[in-house]
Amino acid sequence: MTTELEVLSALADPTRWELMDRIAAGDGATATTLAEGLPVSRQAIVKHLGVLERAGLVTGRRAGREMRYSVHIEQLDATARWMAAAARRWDGRLAAIKAIAESGE
Repeated sequence: MTTELEVLSALADPTRWELMDRIAAGDGATATTLAEGLPVSRQAIVKHLGVLERAGLVTGRRAGREMRYSVHIEQLDATARWMAAAARRWDGRLAAIKAIAESGE
């Protein structure tokens, strides 16, 4: 199972973030089309796509000689839920600290 840390680590790279945006904007993007306009080679794009695929963020399907990639939204949703839960826990902790500080104890 993919962890939230793997997802966040995969998205931390600016090139992979850009790839996710490009894949989400179009259906069935290939490594060749994704490499257009980026300052990295097609081979580097393929490596970045492998990281995104291992993190569960994209899926590739073969179409002839090429792989077409699409966003795997479920993993993004799961990570967003995990982040929201973490934010709620921190909000509770910070509210408790604030209450203690304001009470003068």
